[in-house]
Amino acid sequence: ISYYAAAEILSDRYQFPSFFRTIPDGKYQSLSIVRVLLHFGWTWVGILVEDTNFGVLSFQSLKEELIKTNVCIGFSETIPAILSARKINNTIDVIKKSSVNVIVIICSETYIVPLMEELTRQNITGKVWLATPSSATSLSLFTKHRAETLTGTIGLMAPKIDIPGFRDFLFNLHPLKSQHNMYLNTFWEEIFGCKWPSVDTNQTHATQEFKSTENFHELDISFFDVSELRATYNVYNAVYAAAHALHDLYTCNPADLAELVGPFLFITWSTKIDLQLLHYVKNVHFKNKLGEYIYFDENGNAPPMYKVINWQSKPDGNLEFVYVGWIDFNSIPGRVIINSSALKWNGGQKEVPRSVCSESCLPGYRKAAREGEPIYCFDCIQCSEGEISNQTDSNDCLECPDDQWSNNRRDKCIPKAIEFLSYKETLGAILASISILFSIIPVAILCIFIRNRETPIVKANNRELSYLLLSALVLCFLCCLIFIGQPVVVTCMLRQTAFGIIFVFSVSCVLAKTIMVVVAFNATKPNSNLKKWVGPKLSNTIVLMCTLLQVIICIVWLSNFPPFPEENMKSQPGKIIFECNEGSVVAFWCVLGYMGLLATVCFIVAFLARNLPDSFNEAKFITFSMLVFVSVWLSFIPAYLSTKGKYMVAVEIFAILASGGGLMACIFFPKCYIILLRPDINTKEYLMGKGTF
Repeated sequence: ISYYAAAEILSDRYQFPSFFRTIPDGKYQSLSIVRVLLHFGWTWVGILVEDTNFGVLSFQSLKEELIKTNVCIGFSETIPAILSARKINNTIDVIKKSSVNVIVIICSETYIVPLMEELTRQNITGKVWLATPSSATSLSLFTKHRAETLTGTIGLMAPKIDIPGFRDFLFNLHPLKSQHNMYLNTFWEEIFGCKWPSVDTNQTHATQEFKSTENFHELDISFFDVSELRATYNVYNAVYAAAHALHDLYTCNPADLAELVGPFLFITWSTKIDLQLLHYVKNVHFKNKLGEYIYFDENGNAPPMYKVINWQSKPDGNLEFVYVGWIDFNSIPGRVIINSSALKWNGGQKEVPRSVCSESCLPGYRKAAREGEPIYCFDCIQCSEGEISNQTDSNDCLECPDDQWSNNRRDKCIPKAIEFLSYKETLGAILASISILFSIIPVAILCIFIRNRETPIVKANNRELSYLLLSALVLCFLCCLIFIGQPVVVTCMLRQTAFGIIFVFSVSCVLAKTIMVVVAFNATKPNSNLKKWVGPKLSNTIVLMCTLLQVIICIVWLSNFPPFPEENMKSQPGKIIFECNEGSVVAFWCVLGYMGLLATVCFIVAFLARNLPDSFNEAKFITFSMLVFVSVWLSFIPAYLSTKGKYMVAVEIFAILASGGGLMACIFFPKCYIILLRPDINTKEYLMGKGTF
């Protein structure tokens, strides 16, 4: 029945069927270390183990337990059983280079002291040492001159026990009363500085001889401080376990003995007694004088219990270990109970030191493993737009639903912003105001023309077509208002179709005016057959036919692939764009293409007629107006395709206003200038002469 052998392999009942111990199994030591590491959040640790079988087995056991957790081994080094300066220096280099702040010591004091001595000499501080029972209470390790290095050390140890009556027993020890204690005489001589009479009469004594009046009560030495007993308590329980087993064997029923040794009838009597005693040791169960129950489990181990201590520096510079908690494997297996307020750490810091390979990734970030490094070493990468992580140390980011988007911190999905060109926003209000203002101008021009309809300047430029064109321009500018506001079914269907028809109507009027200029000029030639085409009939037919074709295109569009409102959640990150889906892109570009074709034809005809006599020089202004019109819509195409959302709508409104304004300015402003400011040249004689507008 061992009181100090903790190797886990000794629990193997196949190899060691008759081995028992009152010290916890090494497995519980590994579990205790892991529980303490997890309790303080230390996931990046170093391990120092002695270069013995015990060290190797303990390290293997600890490693197996660490694999089950998120604690990672930053380094592991062996401490040589035979002093090696080179090995110690190599170990210290590893400690200095590593980012590990917590180091587990599985090493007896004899082996670890040289390493600690060198660490102290090099003034390496800031580390937290986690010592196992083999060194947790070592007075030779934790000395005053190492206080700066070792303050804050956490130790695991067996509970300290004050065995009842043991102190009195020690005080009553005397060589004359305990003549069979082979160590007592030597101890007595060492403590009292005396010598027992030697049988060899020729021996000379450097100290005084024994007087038989010495008294232990006069001494003040740690040997008699029984309040710190640990291994001794294990010895105490081992002896009493054997005693209780022998007592049970002595008091057992002979019939029970026969039953126990029945299968072993042909073995010696002493072996039978051994087998019987083994049976009773396995089943021993008693309460000792301290009120604790002592028994062995199926592996021959006693109930494990570890106390947690903290090495703290006293005012005089010495170190003392302070009990701060315990680890209970009985009620709740592996429960760690620690009084955090009683802890003191290296460097005087009050917060628990951090020892992690990588700091935790906050919500909004995900872990990205570092190539070639342990899994617990990672970088924190912020989630992409539209993704979130709402937990610490998330491995992956979660994608937000289609109608939501990630906030700036990437830790929450929030509703996407709704976007459309609204009357309430600045851009929408400005464009609406400009549209209304521009629509008033052609109305004013129309009034001027009607009022001065009998003047030569109005009559010479086909006043009926001028009236139609001005009315069309009013509608062109007002149709911009359909594009502003939240899209609905009606506005989506009217937007492009109304715009396309009205603009084709306007361009048709301009084309008719241009053709009429050419026809009127050629009709003045002798024997011309074009005289019959001079008049409103031709111009009205041109306007009607050109506009009718656009109307047919729009009817086919609306009948088969009508535009409709939709919520575009993909076009722009973080936004839901309320927009009109054109239904058929082909139909939309057919509408624009037909309008562009008419404008191009009009421009060509006007350009060819630009050098006609002055009385018909309206072709020059039509040429300029068509040049502006075509330029605007050619610029519109790339601008329209490169924008999204409300800005796409704004680009189209701008194109409508710019092209309509170009037509109005180039064709009607010169005439208004003559009517209002130069009435002196608004005469038939001037128009028939060589003067220009």
